[in-house]
Amino acid sequence: MKFEHLVEINDLSNPLIEVISREQLWRGLILRAESPKMFVSYIDQCAITDRTEVSMTREIQYGTLLITDHVSMVHNDYVHYEVPAQDQIPPSSLRMSIEEPEPDHLFVRFCYEDGHTAAEDEANEMYDEYRRSAYHEADVDTIRVIRELAEGGLLNALMN
Repeated sequence: MKFEHLVEINDLSNPLIEVISREQLWRGLILRAESPKMFVSYIDQCAITDRTEVSMTREIQYGTLLITDHVSMVHNDYVHYEVPAQDQIPPSSLRMSIEEPEPDHLFVRFCYEDGHTAAEDEANEMYDEYRRSAYHEADVDTIRVIRELAEGGLLNALMN
């Protein structure tokens, strides 16, 4: 299954919504990688087991399930999550890319891929429709949390 969608960050036509900067948005996306429990309530634990300036490897515990993933990033551009095949889990990926078609008009494009063949996608269509809906809802919630942190000044403090 391949699935992508855009979430608008700054609605420039609405003066009641605070404009957050690309750097604040970027910091929020990195915070989601570093501290995913802030964004996903059902994660029990997350440990970063390896880290460079442009990547990290994490172990995430969901109950008895332990998943290892790799996160790579290009500053102010994208964060890419890759889950290699492990136990009963097939490989998958998620890329969160910042788009700015005009100054301050920010979006995040969420691109999911699970590595299934077209035949597997067809067989899983009903399940995949549910997954697309759940992914969309989770992504909108991620942006809501980032916006709350930015509006509260917490992403500014983290940027220094």
